[in-house]
Amino acid sequence: MTAASVYARRTAVLAASAALTVTGLLATAPAAQASPPTPVSAATARTYLAALTVKAEGSSTGYSRDLFPHWITQSGTCNTREVVLKRDGVNVVTDSNCAAVSGSWYSEYDGATWTLASDLDIDHVVPLAEAWRSGANSWTTSRRQSFANDLTRPQLIAVTDNVNQAKGDQDPAEWLPPRTAYRCTYARMWVEVKYAYGLSVDSAEKSALQSVLNGC
Repeated sequence: MTAASVYARRTAVLAASAALTVTGLLATAPAAQASPPTPVSAATARTYLAALTVKAEGSSTGYSRDLFPHWITQSGTCNTREVVLKRDGVNVVTDSNCAAVSGSWYSEYDGATWTLASDLDIDHVVPLAEAWRSGANSWTTSRRQSFANDLTRPQLIAVTDNVNQAKGDQDPAEWLPPRTAYRCTYARMWVEVKYAYGLSVDSAEKSALQSVLNGC
């Protein structure tokens, strides 16, 4: 074997070793902070929005939060709220009942950071009452339960409690996150959820969403 071929072989071995080292580092690197499922792109959201039924918002007659069984048990002793708190926080420690006893949470809606779980609400991006007025009044209880506890779509997010309370059941024509940098993501989340569940939009709501999405 020539000196050149020995050199080439050594170089290949070193390169392979380096690649394995990098792969090992990637495999053991800490995971990035979890968050709600990433919503569809702005372009896809615009397509979804165009496909939604536009109609006047329905009545709240007959609405009750109890018609949307929420914070159901997800696994073991953990209910939906506790799962979202752990997912959306950093270094979250839970007790034997799955309650968050420590951690840090960044509220995307207003940019505040909290270290007490009691300072956070789990927001239904599309509020339950809004869903009721947009078509959920005709759903089965089972479907309403799925909607109220949906961890698959970007429908649940941990945010500052009083910001969530200020939002109430308003749609994007009436309320958007005070942190403007998050409004594009919020609009994408809203449209994806409404599209997935076949909910309608009213004309003012659609215009507000179009305006946000066109600026994304």
